[in-house]
Amino acid sequence: MIKSELVLKIAEQNPHLYQRDVENIVNAILDTVADALARGDRVELRGFGAFSVKKRDARTGRNPRTGESVSISEKVVPVFKTGKEMRQRLNASPEPLKAAAAR
Repeated sequence: MIKSELVLKIAEQNPHLYQRDVENIVNAILDTVADALARGDRVELRGFGAFSVKKRDARTGRNPRTGESVSISEKVVPVFKTGKEMRQRLNASPEPLKAAAAR
């Protein structure tokens, strides 16, 4: 699902809201999460999961084309850990996943 599909689904479930308002709400939520992660904060959505940041140290990598050693600087990457309810929901019924994988 992409963001525009999420906006459409929420707008369908809430006919009293305009689609542009739903889009503004979704953008505000995502921007707030991104801003919190940029500050190094952890964002926890109970029942869904938690977003946090993890620091990757500098290291020496390899260019796969030439085999040449390349230095890779340290960076901060976002990490998502599913919540208990989400894991239970995903593991409760494997049938839809098998059907999707068969397509």
